[in-house]
Amino acid sequence: MPWKNQGGGPWGSGPKGPWGSGPQPVGPRPPDLEDLLRRGQDRLQQLLPGGYFSGVGITLILLIVLAFWLLSGFFRVQSEELGVVLRFGKHVRTVQPGLNYHLPYPIETVLLPKALRVSTISIGMTLIDDPTRRGRSIRDVPEESLMLTGDENIVDVDFTVLWRIKPDGVGDFLFNIQNPEGTVKAVAESAMREVIGRSQIQPILTGARNVTEQNVQELMQRTLDSYGSGILITQVQMQKVDPPAQVIDAFRDVQAARSDSERLQNEAQTYANQVVPQARGRAAQILQAAEGYKEQAVAEAKGQSARFLKVYDEYKKAPDVTRERIYLETMERVLGGSEKLVYDGGSSGQGVVPFLPLNELTPKRAPTAGQQSSGGTR
Repeated sequence: MPWKNQGGGPWGSGPKGPWGSGPQPVGPRPPDLEDLLRRGQDRLQQLLPGGYFSGVGITLILLIVLAFWLLSGFFRVQSEELGVVLRFGKHVRTVQPGLNYHLPYPIETVLLPKALRVSTISIGMTLIDDPTRRGRSIRDVPEESLMLTGDENIVDVDFTVLWRIKPDGVGDFLFNIQNPEGTVKAVAESAMREVIGRSQIQPILTGARNVTEQNVQELMQRTLDSYGSGILITQVQMQKVDPPAQVIDAFRDVQAARSDSERLQNEAQTYANQVVPQARGRAAQILQAAEGYKEQAVAEAKGQSARFLKVYDEYKKAPDVTRERIYLETMERVLGGSEKLVYDGGSSGQGVVPFLPLNELTPKRAPTAGQQSSGGTR
């Protein structure tokens, strides 16, 4: 006879073990599922007097199924997403973030692309995990970054493109391109190579970065629009623009020499700006003085000529009188400013040699005002 039929086995009746009573249940007892199902069926039978397969029962079941099917059309769009509703595979509308509704599957379905998120693509460099630095480091990708300039130089360009989906281009983004990131990267590299190929290396390395970025962004946007991609390029940032590493030292020497040349030219230009105006002012002053002297000389010549003609007219009228007057005026002009010594040749003048310096033998006296003007007579 089995031990369970012996009222507790070989140790007696009840749930006892060999050392006494068995383990007792602790806490609330779990619900009896069979009992719950049985009571639910009883209630459903009360609602469906004719049974599950009666007309009322089938209708009620269909209504419940229909209600669950209709409720399955509710969906939520997250903050960085847009909801693209498709009706039998055709795009019919785009909904904004929040709780929305579409006709349940298979009539309508919804796609949730992250259309409001700005994505970033790097060209010419890639980020790799670096365990030694406990972070990520940048590794250069020469096959992407080395580009040929318009003056046949090579430049190393690393740049980043920021892009997002156009608010009205979600449908184009989903159905016109297959690999959005790969497409944006290929278009960005192509556009940068085209812009660099039309430019000289010197402006690219110095002051033309903003112009280059703007040209690349416009060229990328035109190309992506021609594809009908629905992508909007928000910004192009040039992270690094340098000559190749093999020639960067020589290039920096050239740059330093060019900077020195520009500095010296600026200093020379500053000196020229300081000296040239002074020279021009001096030249203008000399020209004005020469012009004044010219006018003065011409006026004097005209005056002398007029005076000569006047004397000549008088000479023609009375030659002797005019000749004597001219002689007297000439003698007055010649001898008027010199000291004169007059002696009558008598006893006071004996022993005087005409060639002696009579002026030094005569005691000097202070000249008067009248003598200064006329020269005086002794």
